[in-house]
Amino acid sequence: MQMITGKTKLLGVLGAPIGHSLSPIIQNEALRAAGLDYVYAALPVRADALTSAVHGLRDAGIAGFNVTIPFKTEIIPLMDDLSEDARRIHAVNTVVVEENGRLVGHNTDVTGFLAGFAERGIALAGKKAVLIGAGGAARAVLWGLLRSGVSLVVIGVRSAQKGAALAADFAADGDVRAYAFDDPAFTSALGSADIIVQTTPLGMTPHVGEMPPVDVAAIKSSAVFYDLIYTPAETRFLRAAAAHGHETINGETMLVAQGAEAFFLWTGVRPDMELMKRVLREELVRRG
Repeated sequence: MQMITGKTKLLGVLGAPIGHSLSPIIQNEALRAAGLDYVYAALPVRADALTSAVHGLRDAGIAGFNVTIPFKTEIIPLMDDLSEDARRIHAVNTVVVEENGRLVGHNTDVTGFLAGFAERGIALAGKKAVLIGAGGAARAVLWGLLRSGVSLVVIGVRSAQKGAALAADFAADGDVRAYAFDDPAFTSALGSADIIVQTTPLGMTPHVGEMPPVDVAAIKSSAVFYDLIYTPAETRFLRAAAAHGHETINGETMLVAQGAEAFFLWTGVRPDMELMKRVLREELVRRG
C-alpha cells in the first residue's frame, strides 16, 4: 500500500459522472510500479462548476488531470495553451499544470489510437481508410489518420450533414469525403479500403448484438478492422471481420496508450503498458 505523505503529488480525472472510470485503478498501479510519489483520484465535478473546479485544483497544487465527458471541449477556454492535437481535434483529455500555474491542454487520444497500429507493425502512409461515425471519437481518429499520411479517408454516417461538416473541418489536411451508409459511393469506398475504423458505440456492452451497417463480405481480405470499443473485447463487428480472415484491433490498446501518454506528460516517465493492460483486463473481468 502506498504511503501518502505531505510530498505526494495529486493527479486526477474530472468528469460527470465519474464513478465508473477505470483510470484511477490503472494509473495508480502504474504509478506504484514506477515508484513515483503520486496519487490519482476521480474528481466528480458538477456541470456548472467546471471553471471554479479547474482554477481551484490549479491553485491547490494539482500536478495534472484527465478530462472526460462532458468537459472535453468546454474546458478549452480555460487553458493557457493547447497542443497541436488538442487544437486540431478541438478537445482536451489531459491537462498539465506547469510550475508557474499555466494550464496546458493536450489530447492523447490520437497517440492512443495510432498505438493500436504501431503495436501490430501496420504502416498507414498511402493507405485508404474508411471511418465509421462522425462523433467526438471520430475527430481524433480522422486527425490521426491524416497525420499519418493516409491517401484518402471516407467517412460513413447516418447523417450526411454531420459527416460533411466533419469532412469540411479537415479538408485542408487531406482527401476527406463523407457519404451516407446507403450511398453507392460508400459501398465502393469499402471495397477498396485498406483500413476500416469503427468509432460509434454500436456493439458496446450491453448492446452487443448491434453493429454498423457494413457488408464485411464485400471488403478485401487484406483490410484491417479497428473498433474503438473494448467492452466486449470482441464486438460483433470484429467477430464478423475475423470470420472473413481480417486482422482485427479492439480499443484496449488505445485506452491504455492514451493513459500512458498522459502519465508521461505529467511525470516525464514512460509507464509499464503491459502492466496497465493487465490491470484493465482484470478490472473488466471483476466488473463482469
